[in-house]
Amino acid sequence: MFSLMAISPVDGRYAEQTGELNRYYSEFALFQYRVRVEVEYLYFLVHLDLPGLRRLKSIPKDRWDQIWKMFSLEDAQWIKQCEGITRHDVKAVEYFLKDKMSKDSVFALTPEESEYIHFGLTSQDINNTAIPLLMQESLEYVFFPWLDKVLEKITEMSIAWQAVPMMARTHGQPASPTTLGKEIRVFENRLKAEKDHLKTLRMPAKFGGATGNLNAHKVAFPQIDWLAESDRFVYETLGLKRSRVTTQIEHYDGLAALFHSLSRVNTILTDLCRDFWTYISMEYFTQKTVAGEIGSSAMPHKVNPIDFENAEGNLGLANALFLHFSQKLPVSRLQRDLTDSTVLRNVGVPFAHTLLALKSCLKGLDKVRLNETKVGEDLEANWAVLAEAIQTLLRREGYPKPYEALKELTRGNLSVTRETLHQFIQGLTISDAVKAEMMRLTPSDYTGYAETLAAGG
Repeated sequence: MFSLMAISPVDGRYAEQTGELNRYYSEFALFQYRVRVEVEYLYFLVHLDLPGLRRLKSIPKDRWDQIWKMFSLEDAQWIKQCEGITRHDVKAVEYFLKDKMSKDSVFALTPEESEYIHFGLTSQDINNTAIPLLMQESLEYVFFPWLDKVLEKITEMSIAWQAVPMMARTHGQPASPTTLGKEIRVFENRLKAEKDHLKTLRMPAKFGGATGNLNAHKVAFPQIDWLAESDRFVYETLGLKRSRVTTQIEHYDGLAALFHSLSRVNTILTDLCRDFWTYISMEYFTQKTVAGEIGSSAMPHKVNPIDFENAEGNLGLANALFLHFSQKLPVSRLQRDLTDSTVLRNVGVPFAHTLLALKSCLKGLDKVRLNETKVGEDLEANWAVLAEAIQTLLRREGYPKPYEALKELTRGNLSVTRETLHQFIQGLTISDAVKAEMMRLTPSDYTGYAETLAAGG
């Protein structure tokens, strides 16, 4: 049961639908990822063979991993209580690990060894690696799997309806026919292209000390190439891309690129939702009814396209935040100000709205049922869409001013029928063979390569 006292519907009304993001974007998750980075960094220092840490080299890696993998609510509460005193969340994580690892029978850190926790770092070295890491893993384990479900569904629909002829509409008006499957395939291609782009983006991370120069590292152990070692740690251990030249904080240009890409995914999904909403309003689709569901408190007949509407609303909210993040985060006064901190704490919110939208969109797609009769009737009522085909054949034959001839017959004329068009063709001064070619045309057959394109060709 969700909390009736939650301020945000993400943690209230929609909590069950967004719960899989808790392990990445909650306060608990942020602490856990910070602990993970600190532990991985200490392990890294141990294996750089620093004199004060050699005793710890014999401890197997899986035992180090247990510290952050077994991170508990009690551990998070310890950090929160400490933060109440320190008024600094990352310092509280450092103190937590010093306490925990000194009491752990396997590690039993001495006071001297424990000082290598957070050695040479500033809090942003932890935040600017932990946050990109949790974002990267949330994409991998939550966002992409749900996006793939939507992609699988629209691919299935495009194949199933690849040969279903449909009147296209440009500017809302009847236009050259297409197939329903091809129009759905358009969205699949767009989403796949943006997904492929997203997959190429390796999350950027800042890891360079107080003002980005690794000053403390170099003064303590000048014999070590800290630039190269820091690159290696961030890339090989955390799977991120280290931004070498920074201030105290990551400049966030890479995150802005990610947010822009995610917003493009959401914009494509918005376009898809609006098109399906429109097709439902045109009765090209009916919707599967669910027992017990009510579409209107006053009109019992209503089956509203609410899933597409809910998706669209959530996509808009997500994109408003993604846009703000991409514009705000790369801007910081001189070497650092704190305006990024509160913004980054909200980074899970647009992800949550995006997740809600993906689930709503998928639910809506699962409910639509093709009304092939209505689609066919619409084509049959609009023989004027063959004007393009006829004037093109006339061009081929060298007929004078063919476009103008068809324009005079069809422009703004809603009463053009098969008979009207055939009568016009019979009155043309062209060969009987070309007339026969034109007479064989129907709106349902005039779809070009749409079926091939819908099949992925």
